Amino acid sequence: MTASPWPRPVPLVGDATSAAERAGDPAAWAMPEHAGGLYAVVGARRDVRRYRPDPVPADVLERVLAAGHAAPSVGHSQPWRFLVVRDPATRDRAAVLTDRERLRQAAQLEPDAARRLLDLQLEGVREAPLGIVVCCDRRTPAAGVLGRATFPDADLWSCAAAIQNLWLAARAEGLGMGWVTLFRPDELAGLVGLPDGVVTLGWLCLGWPDERPPAPGLERAGWSRRLPLSAVVVEDRWPADDGGPPAPPSHLRAPGRAAVVGARDQADRLLTPPGSLGVLDRAVDRVVALGRGDATGGTLVLAAADHPAAALGVSAYEARVTRDVARAALAGVSVGATAAAAAGLATVVVDAGVAGGPLDGAVDARPAGPRGDLAGAAAMVPDDVDRLLTAGRVLGRDRADAGLVALGEAGVGNTTVAAALAAGLLGADAADVTGLGAGADSAVLERKRAVVTAALARAGRGLDRDPARALAELGGPELTVLAGVLLGAAEAGAAVVLDGFAVSVAALAAVLLEPGAQAALVAGQRSRERGHDLVLQALGLEPLLDLRLRAGEGAGAALAAGLLLDGLRIRRGTTRVG
Repeated sequence: MTASPWPRPVPLVGDATSAAERAGDPAAWAMPEHAGGLYAVVGARRDVRRYRPDPVPADVLERVLAAGHAAPSVGHSQPWRFLVVRDPATRDRAAVLTDRERLRQAAQLEPDAARRLLDLQLEGVREAPLGIVVCCDRRTPAAGVLGRATFPDADLWSCAAAIQNLWLAARAEGLGMGWVTLFRPDELAGLVGLPDGVVTLGWLCLGWPDERPPAPGLERAGWSRRLPLSAVVVEDRWPADDGGPPAPPSHLRAPGRAAVVGARDQADRLLTPPGSLGVLDRAVDRVVALGRGDATGGTLVLAAADHPAAALGVSAYEARVTRDVARAALAGVSVGATAAAAAGLATVVVDAGVAGGPLDGAVDARPAGPRGDLAGAAAMVPDDVDRLLTAGRVLGRDRADAGLVALGEAGVGNTTVAAALAAGLLGADAADVTGLGAGADSAVLERKRAVVTAALARAGRGLDRDPARALAELGGPELTVLAGVLLGAAEAGAAVVLDGFAVSVAALAAVLLEPGAQAALVAGQRSRERGHDLVLQALGLEPLLDLRLRAGEGAGAALAAGLLLDGLRIRRGTTRVG
């Protein structure tokens, strides 16, 4: 790495600060001259019910509404609409609705509580000079807004954040505000003529307050008291003694915050825009965070096994092909081994149950117990799963010092096994994850789907909560070994490059066993196999390559590993700026 005579390029738009500046003073973004006032306004915010009749100046109202419009919104969707009500007739009709609902709510309470409720003034619709009906425009489909596909109601939460901004701005201006929800939502929507797809979060009263409450009104009225902060703060998980489930065991840890941020800081000092290499940059950051930024090579671990399911007509190839591919890999002339050598990787072949007896020169990790065809019997016995995971862990730890660890597989019929395991781990249907596989036709595909469907029916659901049982019921021995290799390599701090669908399913099982392992993964490629996208999504990984490969044997992982090693060389060789 050479010292640079060039200064850091400073962008003319956006954030002009550098990682070095931010690291030098992490608190420099603070606004100490305003913090005290903000906390004072937060502490003095009140739900005001009594108002003076004096009008609110237009400039003050605009500032308050602008504060609401500056609220955070999921996906920057800005779904709020502030419907300002000045019309006396609309306000009168709104007041009737609140009176009616107040009595309805009181009727649902015990007599003493009902009387106390009726003694309270719960709204100022008649007194306040302004009403603001906060509406949420939900006509954009949730899937079309970043963040709402997972939390469809996030648009409503965004509108609630806007209400809080309005409230705090009003308090700072000396205005009073009260949030009135004594409405049936459809009645309030009808009152102000909201179209279908636009909903209301209630009516805000806004005006100069005719009360100066030192504490929240319901607290002063003895309705309730504010809980201490300690009663509402929970650390890490919901307490098990209050109904929460116990934490799942987790022994493997992802790189710490300092390592992850340090990798990004390192990239920020290069004479190139941050993220200039796209997905490759993020993969390089991941390897650097693991402390392996100096990697120049590594190992392709190719696990091979045959499967009883192949006898059910789920492959276009004879079982002997597995042995041929494994022997070619041992000789260094298979597609995967050749691609590995081109990338600067050694190749290690694991015999995880190749038909015809042990393979000379391969690491022996063969299952000892009976094996089933998935449809009628479990793939392996639990003891074999434990033993093969352990063997894989040892191998992964042993190969971690060599650099990157790339994973590949060989096994006639194993796309059917991978599809069954993916469906079990994802809770998916057979049709969602079962594809043609190499060389197959529609008749083979139908048989594969039938086997996967039968296997799922036999094994039952809930396998996502017990990945070891899923491996026993639906997995193959080579996938189990690879899951162990991944865990061992990740535990030793090595980056693991995944190949296609079957390897990615093995990775999914490993991550469900130890979530911390995900931080060590790099998705080498997106294959043509149906279901691979779903598995990559479940892993939270974006692949480096999308070449529609069908080769298997670790070829895609080796190609991606070569690209990743090139990215590391670029990171090391590019000049640093001052």
